[in-house]
Amino acid sequence: MLKDTNCAYCMEGELLDAFGIKICELDNSVLILFKEQSHKGRVIVAGKDHVGEMVYLSDEERNGFFKDVDRVAKALHAAFKPEKVNYGAYGDTGNHLHFHLVPKYKDEFEWGGTFAMNPAQKYLTDEEYTSIMEQIKAHL
Repeated sequence: MLKDTNCAYCMEGELLDAFGIKICELDNSVLILFKEQSHKGRVIVAGKDHVGEMVYLSDEERNGFFKDVDRVAKALHAAFKPEKVNYGAYGDTGNHLHFHLVPKYKDEFEWGGTFAMNPAQKYLTDEEYTSIMEQIKAHL
């Protein structure tokens, strides 16, 4: 496996703790709860290898990654009933393939617009994070 010791997705621990909580490993990726929860259920699906772009994946690897993204999106819909899930793939500086899956709810925060990367609006208690993660895992 390709790893980068400066990458939160590769190393986890305190690097990841700054913004997320690992929920579980999937077949081709790692599922992370985004600590900032202005959008209930916001998660990150990060590839297991330190690869910066989809173009560096084989067809099989790319299809496996998107199978995980689809699996998580279905779990979010089942658990939280959003009107829409937004998808964001950034990483200009992080250089580790990952997608933000952001449930959007009609007439709630940022409905009808682009989601902010880190709006720093809503952080939860450990119990609330645990509850959200359990709801997601129940539908994976």
